[in-house]
Amino acid sequence: MSNRLNAPNDLRAFWMPFTANRQFKKEPRLFVGAKDMYYTTHDGRQVLDGTAGLWCVNAGHCRAKITEAIREQAGELDYAPAFQLGHPKAFELANRLVDIAPEGMDHVLYTNSGSESVETALKVALAYHRVKGNGSRFRLIGRERGYHGVNFGGISVGGIVSNRKMFGTLLTGVDHMPHTHQPGRNTFTRGEPEHGGDIATELERIVTLHDASTIAAVIVEPVAGSTGVLIPPKGYLQKLREICTKHGILLIFDEVITGFGRLGAPFAAQYYDVKPDIITTAKGLTNGVIPMGAVFVTSEIHDAFMDGPEHMIEFFHGYTYSGNPIAAAAALATLDTYKEEGLLTRAGELSDYWADALHSLKDCPNVIDIRNTGLIGAIELDPIAGEPTKRAFTAFLKAYENGLLIRTTGDIIALSPPLIIEKKHIDELFGKLREILQNNI
Repeated sequence: MSNRLNAPNDLRAFWMPFTANRQFKKEPRLFVGAKDMYYTTHDGRQVLDGTAGLWCVNAGHCRAKITEAIREQAGELDYAPAFQLGHPKAFELANRLVDIAPEGMDHVLYTNSGSESVETALKVALAYHRVKGNGSRFRLIGRERGYHGVNFGGISVGGIVSNRKMFGTLLTGVDHMPHTHQPGRNTFTRGEPEHGGDIATELERIVTLHDASTIAAVIVEPVAGSTGVLIPPKGYLQKLREICTKHGILLIFDEVITGFGRLGAPFAAQYYDVKPDIITTAKGLTNGVIPMGAVFVTSEIHDAFMDGPEHMIEFFHGYTYSGNPIAAAAALATLDTYKEEGLLTRAGELSDYWADALHSLKDCPNVIDIRNTGLIGAIELDPIAGEPTKRAFTAFLKAYENGLLIRTTGDIIALSPPLIIEKKHIDELFGKLREILQNNI
């Protein structure tokens, strides 16, 4: 690879997202290649991908079927407008998606990211109640510690303080349920915690406060990923569904992380056997190769808009790149890869081995909790007094130096490897993590 690609001439112009920019630019960490389970760094080292890039590279890196599909599509049809026009692959992909979606999720709107998927879902929910004659339902209910992207709707219903505090009043008419994390009762739990399912009844308190006639939708991540992997307690999601149904409130599952096999089923809704009204996705839809998202809605929601004169636009929403031809080609090839290699269910086959390896780190210094489900894991570290996040960030830097990519949020190490991971990779991952944690970072 050329020196030009390996060594950028100047790092100043790029204001990097969710990054300690000053620290990074003193000691850059650059990837210049990737294949299957490993990245290649600018100095020629191999780094095991313990996070599927950013929760998205579910089929591993630089898969031939996906890259070839992109190449072919770029030479055949590079762009087609989605307003009043279409192209075949957008329709083919939508059909393929509803085939693997929970029963009844029969229609798809395309977006370009998880953040846009959330904005789309919130707008659909509000508009649905309006077209049904229930325009008084304008409130949106999120959850503390929830992450729903970084656009204004997403940070409004989201509950991560650092993502919200600098941006003013955000959307009005938003309230939040409490998060489900109960470390004193559920520490070192494998899978769904025994305690905390009753926290869902807090939604009833919010309904009593605002009245159900004002509430349009509740949005939650089935597994809260970016806040540090919070697994839903037993019965929690089922209780939310029950309360929403009782009060005519739409339930939105944000499956940008859990979608496309992360738990051992195509979607968390299937894994937990709870059917929402709307599902948001992105990330694994195209294996992270090209930005694309999809929002699934029930026929009941879709059909409510299909009224009035046929020449009129039913829903005034969409994006320049909705259903982009190259993104659609990448997504179709990604779905093919998932199907051919059984990746949408592979997490279930490896989950016990993964959990055993993860929980084997319980005896390491400063580890105060470990959580897991499917091929997701979290190791919570005791914060350094007066220096929050520093212990986990130090672990991140040490991991990179030792050929391992991990993700940190606060003082929590989050793990979500590509679904092609093998037992030897799991051994390597947790072997390296043990060495790092044993050194009293």
